[in-house]
Amino acid sequence: MSGTLVLVRHGQSEWNLKNLFTGWRDPGLTELGIQEAEAGGQALADYGIKFDIAFTSALSRAQKTCDIILNKVGQPSLETIRDEALNERDYGDLSGLNKDDARAKWGEEQVHVWRRSYDVPPPGGESLRDTGARVWPYYMTDILPRVLRGEKVLVAAHGNSLRALVMVLDRLSKEQILKLNLATGVPMVYKLNPDSTVASKEVLGDMSGAH
Repeated sequence: MSGTLVLVRHGQSEWNLKNLFTGWRDPGLTELGIQEAEAGGQALADYGIKFDIAFTSALSRAQKTCDIILNKVGQPSLETIRDEALNERDYGDLSGLNKDDARAKWGEEQVHVWRRSYDVPPPGGESLRDTGARVWPYYMTDILPRVLRGEKVLVAAHGNSLRALVMVLDRLSKEQILKLNLATGVPMVYKLNPDSTVASKEVLGDMSGAH
């Protein structure tokens, strides 16, 4: 058996709360977001896992979530690699806009296409496919080899960068991935086979809060 890969979406951010497109902007976690990260960390502590390395994005909401989780599992000083390859999808001209204001400006249907299509990017931003185009190579070169060596690896990142990974791991189609929403702060524990396919997947915690 190869190693273990744990994926966690960061807790609620201040801009999630305000219904703003966030992307590469860098708001912090809300009190609820901190609690979500703590709950995810506690779930991993209860699960009994100890990590060999952690990966997170260049954005503070994912880094803070990572720090909280590592504190909860008793590994506050674990080596952590930060890379913008794991950043949230870049929403371009939508970044910082209220989602209702964006609908008023561009129309409900157009904003829905930008948010939920696989390969149509918003102006100046990235589609989910574009996000995957930077996440997948980084996963293949920097993360996956460690898991295949038998290491236990934590990745604390974002809804869309993690959806790109889950799409590959769970072998989801473009249509299936568009329907997938990842709950904030809920760890997904993957055990991989030596050929990098998934041997097992376990979701730790309550999925009813998924949005």
